[in-house]
Amino acid sequence: MFDKVLIANRGEIAVRIIRGCRELGIKTVAVYSEADREALHVEMADEAICIGPAKATDSYLNMHSVLSAAIVTGAQAIHPGFGFLAENSMFAEMCEECQIKFIGPKPETIDAMGNKINARKLMIEANVPVIPGSDGEVATFSEAKLIAKEIGYPLMLKAAAGGGGKGIRKVQEESELEKQFLSAQQEAVAAFGNGQMYIEKIIYPARHIEVQILGDHFDHVIHLGERDCSLQRSNQKVLEEAPAYGLPETLRKQMGEAALKAAKAVSYENAGTIEFLVDQQNRFYFMEMNTRIQVEHPVTEMVTGVDIVKWQLKIASGEHLTLMQEDILLKGHAIECRINAENPAFNFAPSPGTVENLLLPSGGIGIRVDSAMYNHYTIPPFYDSMIAKVITHGENRMEAIAKMQRALSELVTDGLLTNQEFQLDLITHKQIIKGKYDTSFLQETFLPTWKNN
Repeated sequence: MFDKVLIANRGEIAVRIIRGCRELGIKTVAVYSEADREALHVEMADEAICIGPAKATDSYLNMHSVLSAAIVTGAQAIHPGFGFLAENSMFAEMCEECQIKFIGPKPETIDAMGNKINARKLMIEANVPVIPGSDGEVATFSEAKLIAKEIGYPLMLKAAAGGGGKGIRKVQEESELEKQFLSAQQEAVAAFGNGQMYIEKIIYPARHIEVQILGDHFDHVIHLGERDCSLQRSNQKVLEEAPAYGLPETLRKQMGEAALKAAKAVSYENAGTIEFLVDQQNRFYFMEMNTRIQVEHPVTEMVTGVDIVKWQLKIASGEHLTLMQEDILLKGHAIECRINAENPAFNFAPSPGTVENLLLPSGGIGIRVDSAMYNHYTIPPFYDSMIAKVITHGENRMEAIAKMQRALSELVTDGLLTNQEFQLDLITHKQIIKGKYDTSFLQETFLPTWKNN
């Protein structure tokens, strides 16, 4: 096991990783920007080192600064968390060259699955069902027009290097195609430095179901069940639950098997996620693989009892994954609500500020809060607006919902505008309680009504 790990991230995920390291007896190094000098992860780590100005490109995305911090402090490994450098194959390769372990999959795996066009090809070869779409890159509008006619409208334009909802455009009819194609391509170049685009048929409405996987260096891969992530706004997840409610057992089994096929096709190591869309006829399609830990990993931890972060560390240090597929038994139900510093009344605009009074609803069995907030902490305006994740676990789904309603009612973040009330209204909606929702629900049913209240 490592003696010292550097966490190349911030916020609640940095705090989560530090806690996992501490429980394994590993010393930690926090890196921080000038804006995060008073952040909780800086206070909690054994060592902390400033890596640059507030702007992420000058600090958390600065590969040389992060690696220099690891070398100076003697860290043997780097945990990237999610976002920032987590899926950057160049950074993973630079870590290898510096003889520092990157806690994640191999650079070639990140490359293979990070390019969505290549990922589609690999999944087809592995006999994993994919969304109908273009065979490869769609380089020009003229080419896009021809392929769109074959596939049919509506369709989705997607960036090959995409992630976080960027480089994605929905096209309802041919008259929209040129504008949306050029817009998505420009956004992809700006966000990823890669303007490669491809086209997929829209599976909508659908359920967005993802399967958590773990793999070691010895070709042993298991899955930890699935999560339902269908509640999304502008391609960003809002609320997640595990297991997916009402999923037929045969479909659940088939998706788990498909996820293992996908992982084995790229000799996957460490934690990752296979994302699927399930249509109204219960046909499922591979969408993408996330080669990192995800924001919503706590719901899987709650229903399996498996500490994903600790296993990331163990696997990266060379240990065998001792868990077998038959060891993974899902117990009860878990739900996660993402709490953001944003103003839902003004189109969810980010709303940074100072926490004047904080009360986290951590009391009682089956309630967990992952956050980096504390009293009088000032949320900086430079990064993602998520400030906490409230996670509940119950013996069944209704108990998990009741605990979430109670937890959200108790949460106090005086001084900040947040989406707390929005989440509370969402988790009390009759269709959510019944489990009758899909990817269309938030935008088409809930938000129009909620905005009028």
